[in-house]
Amino acid sequence: MDAGDLRGIVEARLAAFERRGVDRPDLKRSAVTLTLVTTGAPGLADGLAFLLTRRAATLRRHAGQWALPGGRTDAGETITETGRRELAEEVGLELGEDAVLGLLDDYPTRSGYVITPVVLWAGEVGELTPNPDEVAHVYRIRLADIDVEPRFISIPESDAPVIQVPLFDRFVHAPTGAVMYQLREVLLHGRGTRVDHLEQPVFAWR
Repeated sequence: MDAGDLRGIVEARLAAFERRGVDRPDLKRSAVTLTLVTTGAPGLADGLAFLLTRRAATLRRHAGQWALPGGRTDAGETITETGRRELAEEVGLELGEDAVLGLLDDYPTRSGYVITPVVLWAGEVGELTPNPDEVAHVYRIRLADIDVEPRFISIPESDAPVIQVPLFDRFVHAPTGAVMYQLREVLLHGRGTRVDHLEQPVFAWR
């Protein structure tokens, strides 16, 4: 299965997915990117990875946390332009609009944003040059690495379950964990699993 075949499978599964948007004018718009890169291994789960960052320890908000490249939408930008701009600013990877494969469900956050996940195709990518002011490290996470069942826990502050996705002997929480879980469900299993109801841990509410 070559890169064209892999891209075709991803495009077909995203086309079959009925994306759900969130109409919340009171929240700020933002995008995160799920940037797919090829690994050279056979199959969809092992042959594709996505870029995940560890945020710089010096950042004012959410320092040191797992994050997908992304940020707030500037005036006059489309959501896909936001995602591509933030990807270039954070990890030094510039992609055109033809790299956009589709969108996943919007996710409203406790900190006042609606996040739109933008799925991008990068294919074969060499060494990346992350911006040290924003990114401590960039990881290439195989889809196979997130093909695991997440953990759902209860907290006294909310009736909704908190999602925890196992990765690197730790857990990735929402919103990043929720978006990763939906990516796994849509691309690997062809399931339209919803995640916008899944709760964030209290430390991420600010």
